[in-house]
This record gives sequence, structure tokens and C-alpha cells, in this order.
Amino acid sequence: MTAGRVEVFGIRHHGPGSARALRGALEEFGPDAILIEGPPEADGIVELAGDPGMVPPVALLAYSPAGTSGAPAREDGRRAAFWPFAEFSPEWQAIRYGLAAGAAVRFCDLPAAHQLVPPEQAEDTEKQAEDVRLDPLGTLAKAAGYDDAERWWDDVVEHRHEGPSPFPAIAEAMAELRERVGPSRVDRREEQREAHMRRTVRRARKEGFERIAVVCGAWHVPALTAKVPAAHDDRMLRGLPKTKIAMTWVPWTHGRLAGRSGYGAGVRSPGWYHHLFAAPDRPVERWLAAAARLLREEDLHVSSAHVIEAVRLAETLAALRDRPLAGLDEVTEATRAVLCEGAELPVELIRTRMVVGERLGAVPDRTPMVPLQRDLQAEQRRLRLKPSALEREQDLDLRKPTDLQRSRLLHRLRLLDVDWGVPAESRSKGTFRETWTLMWRPEFDVELIEASAWGTTVRDATTARAEALAAGAAALPDLTSVAERCLLADLGDALPTVMRALADRAALDTDVAHLMAALPALVRALRYGDVRGTATGPLRTVVDGLVVRICVGLPPAVSGLDDDAARDFLGHVDAVHGALALLADEAHLDRWRAALKALIARPETLHGLLEGRVTRLLLDAGRLDDVPARMARAVSVGAAPARAAAWVEGFLSGGGLVLVHDEELLRLVDGWIAGLPADAFTDVLPLLRRTFGAYAAAERRTIGERVRRAGAGAGPPRPPAGDVDEKRAAPAVATALRVLGWEAP
Repeated sequence: MTAGRVEVFGIRHHGPGSARALRGALEEFGPDAILIEGPPEADGIVELAGDPGMVPPVALLAYSPAGTSGAPAREDGRRAAFWPFAEFSPEWQAIRYGLAAGAAVRFCDLPAAHQLVPPEQAEDTEKQAEDVRLDPLGTLAKAAGYDDAERWWDDVVEHRHEGPSPFPAIAEAMAELRERVGPSRVDRREEQREAHMRRTVRRARKEGFERIAVVCGAWHVPALTAKVPAAHDDRMLRGLPKTKIAMTWVPWTHGRLAGRSGYGAGVRSPGWYHHLFAAPDRPVERWLAAAARLLREEDLHVSSAHVIEAVRLAETLAALRDRPLAGLDEVTEATRAVLCEGAELPVELIRTRMVVGERLGAVPDRTPMVPLQRDLQAEQRRLRLKPSALEREQDLDLRKPTDLQRSRLLHRLRLLDVDWGVPAESRSKGTFRETWTLMWRPEFDVELIEASAWGTTVRDATTARAEALAAGAAALPDLTSVAERCLLADLGDALPTVMRALADRAALDTDVAHLMAALPALVRALRYGDVRGTATGPLRTVVDGLVVRICVGLPPAVSGLDDDAARDFLGHVDAVHGALALLADEAHLDRWRAALKALIARPETLHGLLEGRVTRLLLDAGRLDDVPARMARAVSVGAAPARAAAWVEGFLSGGGLVLVHDEELLRLVDGWIAGLPADAFTDVLPLLRRTFGAYAAAERRTIGERVRRAGAGAGPPRPPAGDVDEKRAAPAVATALRVLGWEAP
């Protein structure tokens, strides 16, 4: 049998110039077999790349299938790997060309079954690998006088639109580089990969293919053209550990192709590279025109004259830097200087929308998927929730059936750790409104594959996961969180199991802090469960019991706390107070307020921070009529400055309106600050700045103006203005005004 002719094309992964040159070289060579760097397990699904429903960017995904134990994926130790492709990836162009031309298209890299073995199985192999990571392009760029490998490659390859094929020169450069580096600098895994590539080429020749094209990273070209005996490669690959894997296609994004995402073969600017590939003629003019159009959509004035001047500037910069074509750096500088007139925010907008050019690919319906993925796709279509790589807000009105079902789906996915939607602060205060921030990320497909161990539908998988979370909850607050999430996700089948575990744990837990931490989630679930039409009867029983136990156990729990413990407990007090206000049960509110009133009846055992905060809560509830007297005692001359400061911080932490509307309290605070000794004032100043800094600007301004008008004095009556040394008093007044957030003119 006559040996087939083999041509090896060394490319740069995700390089548009490489993609264009490779497409032309393949058309000229006319191969009947194309071997591409990638996992051979994908040979059976490579034909899907020719389906009209396959829209790059996409990626091959190799993963370990779910085991028979039913354990969740992360506990099962399974792993996954991606091989991404964009429209401008040379490998993608090779695949599409081969499928259209009727050539055999195969992958020739080391099988994923060897690359995804668990670390403990790969230990012997990994011990042989040297920790050497070569940057061949960086080395060549440095030799050419460049400090940026990507910029060098752009000038030499990506910006070429005509002339001889670059592949012979690339192969020669890589051969020279590998000879200088020496074989000892190539790690064991690289040698195994190249051995398998050579083995795949031999097999293709034995099968009778006459014209074989090999598409691989430029670094591998010398190794694939070298005369290496088959026996050597067989020894290199013998006995490699392997694991069972499955392979599929998944949508990918430009953002995940960017080097900043952590992708090893990533590029700096996927959107720019896509533009270079899609618009080979006059790319600079087309790019700047598109940037101008984007800025106009944001109501920024950009004229045709701006675009013309920006093109001239970009070309001039390229000429000064001896570049064959204006690159991204020159275009960005021209954009900043001319289109954006030096402003950085518009430049950042262009970087996000165009330089990265975020987009989400698509795969055809006949792509292999686990049942859970298919169920989610069906739900997305039914509820008209289309995944997008761009972040967007979704407002839901829970009174509408479709929006309610959308909310339940998003909550269910969060229980499966698929955070496609993240709850955001709603612009509406109504309980019937939810706002979500939606953004689809490629790794969600891996999460769904892992979550398929729980069930074949989103509802079934979420139910099983919720029951497992309840069984494994380490503390009462964890259980209440699961119960709340079950109600939000409408998991009626899981709720009985969760509620039994919750009732049992609540009955046994005697830590008041745990009970207080658990209550808010239960109240939210109880309050909003009715909004969603979810039965919450068993939950009400648990809430009633917790409120009673919290009120009874509160006094001894807060007695004798140090500063850190008091600050932690302050959060619990605020959370319970807010939860009971949300519940709007007058009996529980009365019981809670009575418990708070009992606390401040014995201030000697209560930390100043808690005493001040409880006093404020009761004042706001209209349950105290002697607050000025209590504050006067708390900040009197006989009180320790530290305790007085803590009392004031706790009292004022509820907002500044109380000082805006109550002149007597403002005078007391002003008098206390004015009467502090110098060393004590220095100690409490950070506390005061933190407290007043949390107020709204309008509140701070109003308080400062009231103090400035000298109507908020404390202590004995102020002397007439003529008896005040205004020059000596000015620094103190200025300091007090700055503390209150008001700057004197």
C-alpha cells in the first residue's frame, strides 16, 4: 500500500489569521482526511459541527458519567474538560471545511480518558513530569524585539491578507526553538500527547488515506514531522491510567475564550479577533464605525468626522510603530482620543461590548445531553427564558402564573448550585415582586451533568437535593434556610422531610443565638409562602415555638457580653425585630417588645451597645416615653466614655431621623460630644464617624445645619455671643461639624 502524503499545519489556537490561512491551505491541498488536535472520543459527534443549529462559540465537553452510587458529582470526584472553538479558531475552520468537502475528520490528541484520570490514579505519571511551561510564541516575539507575544503574532500572521503560506516559516521557527530548548525541557505529558498524534497519523496512512492534513498547535509541528519509530511511541503510551468518560458539545462564550478568564489558550480580545476574521477588508474603518454606532446608541455625540479622524490617527500610530496594520492597541488609543474625547467610561463600554464581544453559542437539539439538561431546555422554552451570555435583569410579578413559574425554576436551579439567576434588590417594595440578574455561563452545563445524579428533571433533582441538605444540616439556621428555599422553589414533596428535621432540631437546640439566627428565614418563608400559594401550616407551628423560646431565653443570653459578642448579638436582635415586623403578628410583637423592655430595666447587666439599640427600637415602636432621661443618664459625666459611646452608637444605628426631628436628643448628643476630654474624644471619634457616615447625605446635612445654628447646645445655657472667643472655638466647631458629615464653608 502506498503511504499517504502528510501535511502538518502549525496554527495558533483561536487566531483569525491562522484560520484564514489554514482554510486557504486546505482548499489548495485537498485532503481526504483531516486530523485535528483534540480528544479522539469526539470523533463520533464531530459531524454535529456541520448542523445549521451549531453556532460558535461552542466547546467539546468531556466528563466522567454519573456513578451508580447516586452520590452528587462533587462527592463522587468526577472531573470535566473543555475544548473551545470560535468562528475564528483554525480548528473550527478545519472541521467545517472537512465536513463540507466530504473528508474524514478526526481528532488526534491524547484521549480524554487519560487526561481526566483522578489525581490519585495519575500519581505515578505526574511524578515523571517536569514542571516546565514553555511559551514558544513569547520566545520568538522576544527574539524579534517585541515585549508582547500576542502583538508579534498579530503583526506576523493575523494582519497578513496575502502572500505565501505562513506554515513553512512557522514550522522552521518552531524547529529552531525546540532545538535550542532541548528535549529535556519538554514535560512527560507533552511527549505522550505528541506520541499519540504520531500514532494517529500512522493509522490514517494504514487505512489508505492519500492526502492527510494534520492541524495542531505550532509547537507540536517539529515533533510530528520527526522520524520517530512506532515502537518508541508505543512504549510511551503503554500502561497509561484511564477512566470512563462521555463526550458532548456545549455552548461557549467569548468571555470564556479571553485569557483573563484563566483559559490557558485564551486570547486578549475575542471580539476583535472575530472582527478580523469576519471583515478582512478595511477592518480598522469597519471597527471604528461600529464603535461610533455603539456610542451613538448610548446618546453620545459621535460624527462621521470623528470616525475619519480616528482612522487617520490609528493608521499614523501603526506607521510610527512600524506595524503592517493598526492593531487593537492603536485602534483603542484612537478611540479614546477622538471618539471618546479622553473619557474612560465610553472606552470601557467598547471594551466590554466589542473587544470581548460577549456572545453565547448554540448547539443543535440532537446533541447528546443528560435528561436533566433536556428538561431544563424544555422549561426554558416553555417559560420563554432564553439563556444569554450578557448580564440582564428580569423583573417578575408573582401574581402572574408565568412569572411565578419562572421564579420557581430559578430558585430550583440555585438549590442545584446552578446560579443562572441571582436575586437582586427589587425596585418595588411589594411582596409580589422579584428581581433577578440572569447570565448564563458555560460551566453550568457541567453543573447540570453533575446534578443529574439527583434526578432526571429539575423538580425531581431539586427535591432529592433538598432532602439531602436537610439530612446533612449541621445547625438550625442551615435547616431553616433549606425550608425557606423549598417554599420558594415550591418543593412540596421535600417539605415534609425538611419540616420534620426542622421541628426536631428546633426542639432540641437551646442556644438562643441559634434560635434567633434561624427565625428570619422561617418568617420570610411563612410570609411569602402565602404570596406564592404554598401551604405553610407546619411552618407556623415552628415559628410560634421559636418566638416564645427566644423571648424567654433572651435576658440570660445577653447578660455580661464583651464588645465582640455584643456586636454579634446586635445583629441577631435587629434580624429578629425585622422578622417579627414582617410577620405582623401582634401577639408575637407584644411578647418581643416586653422582652426588650425587661432588658433595659436592668442596664447594669447589659452592654451599652445593646442597651442603646433596644432603647431605640422601643422608641420607634412608641413604647418608651422617657428616652431623653435615659440618654441623659447614659451620657452623663459619671458614665464611662467607652460605655457612653457604645450606648450612643447602638441608639443612633437605626438612622439619623431621630436627631433631625427631636431637638432635645440632638442637644444631649451635642453636649456629650462637646464635654468629652481630649483623650476620650480621640477614642470615640472613629465610632462617631462610622455611625454618622452610615446616614444619608440629606440627614447628615440637616443635622449639621441644626448644630451650626447653635440651637442644639447641651448643659448650662450658652454665654452671649460676645463672651465667646470665636477664634479659639472655631477648630472645635469645625471638628464637630466634620464628625456630623457637614463641611463648613
